[in-house]
Amino acid sequence: MSVSTAAAPQTICAPLPVLGRDVTVPLVTGGEVGYAALDYAASAPALQRVWDDVAAYAPYYGSVHRGAGYLSQLSTDLFENARRTVAEFLDCRADDQLVFTRSTTDSLNLLAAALPADCQVFVFETEHHASLLPWKDARVTYLDAPRTPRQAVATLESALAGRAPHGPALVCVTGASNVTGELWPVRELAAAAHAHGARIVLDAAQLAPHHPVSVRDLDVDWVAFSGHKLYAPFGSGVLAGRADWLRAAEPYLAGGGASRKVTRRQDGGVDVEWHESAARHEAGSPNVIGAYSIASACKALTEAGFDTLVAREQYLVEKVRTGLADVPEVRILSLFGDDAPRVGVISFVVDGWNSSHFAAALSAEYGIGVRDGLFCAHPLLRTLLGSDPQSQGECGAPEAAPGEKSLNAIRVSFGAGTPDEHVDRFVTAVRELVTEGATWTYRTEDGRCVPAV
Repeated sequence: MSVSTAAAPQTICAPLPVLGRDVTVPLVTGGEVGYAALDYAASAPALQRVWDDVAAYAPYYGSVHRGAGYLSQLSTDLFENARRTVAEFLDCRADDQLVFTRSTTDSLNLLAAALPADCQVFVFETEHHASLLPWKDARVTYLDAPRTPRQAVATLESALAGRAPHGPALVCVTGASNVTGELWPVRELAAAAHAHGARIVLDAAQLAPHHPVSVRDLDVDWVAFSGHKLYAPFGSGVLAGRADWLRAAEPYLAGGGASRKVTRRQDGGVDVEWHESAARHEAGSPNVIGAYSIASACKALTEAGFDTLVAREQYLVEKVRTGLADVPEVRILSLFGDDAPRVGVISFVVDGWNSSHFAAALSAEYGIGVRDGLFCAHPLLRTLLGSDPQSQGECGAPEAAPGEKSLNAIRVSFGAGTPDEHVDRFVTAVRELVTEGATWTYRTEDGRCVPAV
């Protein structure tokens, strides 16, 4: 059923300038076209503001927490100021600790390593692998995929009510699905967790780039996200929240920076006194440029105003959903239904097409970059797609499990830097590919569908 055509809101704003907006790519049919980057959920393009800030700092780059020289002191101040900026962006509590990591995955593995003994973890099967898999050393309860936000809360409450009354427990939940883009009832899940004596960590990798995230307002114990999804390159991430479990845990990495004092013992060994601050889990030379780039992105998004950014993104979401609804062969994937609020992440399948083949044609014939596959959320995709694989197309997925050769989907994702033209071209391309077919022929090479030459 078609959705009514979206009209631009009065608060519409221009897309934020990002790197790569002028990049052109060749088409197999001849000529070149401006590249339409519609894979923000994997890695968003860097904001021009972030790149400019990093370039301005680069000549002053120096070691952090190490040197007495001017550049080292400046870099240390920059690193610690970045920590304060990101904590403010997340509206952290006064006694929260913010650790810079490599990514969301790294942040959640750090928290997993800091769990108290005999901690029980509750996680929905719908999670990205970054938040589904790190808990291997804990007692894990995997919860079935809910079909409404209310059911998600009820499922969690039931599971928590059945746990042992004593002992630590942790709930891990996403803020916005990396597959469907749907927003999860984080505040209600946090209330349920706390009512049963559990703590909760929020995977905000897909939420923070699109919506404000307040640790206080959501009442979560920790939040984790990645810089590369927040328009900030250089491989940095964040874990922010309660300090007690982090202070009590052995350092995530043992080495310089994490240690306050190291002495030799008479028996030949060493005694180590570890820091209790965030430095305890930041051993080695910190990624000052990565931390600074996250802080710069946080400032840029705050200054642009989330109200206007959200309004524009919802306008683009409705454009895509309206366009896809007009193509009967397209099925949009959803857990919570068409009316569920969502960010700019939409996954779908096309009748008669293998998703890898469709994504390859979008790239080669239209210059549009999307994602295809299972999006590091295999249990969720299997729930959404069902057990029956799609009909086989010209290009398959030979590395898939037996019986699931064609079990994959297409994901289009966008954000603050996406111009209207990219979304319009995508919708047109989907319609043309479905009604007219691909212009080129394709083959499978090293597990990927590519144009045949």
